[in-house]
Amino acid sequence: MSRESMEYDVVIVGGGPSGLTTAIKLKQLNSNLNVCVLEKASEIGAHILSGNVFETRALDELIPNWKELNTPIKTKVTKEKFLFLSKTKSLSWPTWLLPSVQQNHKNYIISLANLCRWLAEQAENLGVEIFPGFPASEILYNEDGSVKGVATQDMGIDKEGNKKDSYEPGIELLGKVTVFAEGCRGHLGKQLIKKFDLDKGKDPQQYGIGFKEIWEIDEKTHEEGLVMHTAGWPLDNNTYGGSFMYHAENKQVFLGYVIGLDYKNPHLSPYDEFQRFKTHPSIKKIIEGGKRISYGARALIEGGFQSLPKMFMPGALLLCYYVLLLIKLTLYYFSFIF
Repeated sequence: MSRESMEYDVVIVGGGPSGLTTAIKLKQLNSNLNVCVLEKASEIGAHILSGNVFETRALDELIPNWKELNTPIKTKVTKEKFLFLSKTKSLSWPTWLLPSVQQNHKNYIISLANLCRWLAEQAENLGVEIFPGFPASEILYNEDGSVKGVATQDMGIDKEGNKKDSYEPGIELLGKVTVFAEGCRGHLGKQLIKKFDLDKGKDPQQYGIGFKEIWEIDEKTHEEGLVMHTAGWPLDNNTYGGSFMYHAENKQVFLGYVIGLDYKNPHLSPYDEFQRFKTHPSIKKIIEGGKRISYGARALIEGGFQSLPKMFMPGALLLCYYVLLLIKLTLYYFSFIF
């Protein structure tokens, strides 16, 4: 059974913040461009579990009137804490001594999933076609080796890989340029890095794992607008890691823990360390009696600029590694295509 195909100027793989903002910017630059976004989740934001401290500078440039458009960006940061934890005690570090990049007094506490849903609305209003529930499973190439587009996953396959009566082949989405905005270690992005040798001459990438939970807590322990980070226990001095806790609206806190995957102790379990962290008196008193309403985990890149692979290749771009840098790269690249 042959595949159907659809042609676009730009095909974007990934309906996260970088993929959606790329789509919006392209339509702002040229409203005649045909742009589509593929998202593997059932809806935009379904795979994004993230409490987020959000700096609005990029959004100010992208959509200057965003405050007038009923955004989910409402909770301003009003207080900050940075704690060094021992097993039973904590030491508060003055936030004015922190590097400026860790000071958040002008920022907002948001749900990144809700922000993506709002960005998707703005993109659709500009004419971007968004296809949730269609994971891109295969990269398509032209005869000269350049990227031609992607194919969506075949439907109606049993667990043995055999075609069922309900089998339907995936659809080919072909673009003059294909943008891969899958996030850290996306399966198509890894293929592109290998095929085009994009990491040649770069330091090996380093990774971390981030655990994230959303809690609904007692009103007495909730401080809307509070941003808190910690370092120290339960990790030893040789293991990179730390926590975040953001007090959002509706008595919710976004709680998370990040551990670098270059840890030396083979018996260390990042998940178990996160569970131990929540038993610390400074954390337990906040969430005790609360209800965990959502949770998840994701990979993070930690390698820095020297580990950044080349982000462009014939017919395609990689996003999501360093978004601010890539927005500039994207616009530079498209200025030659269109």
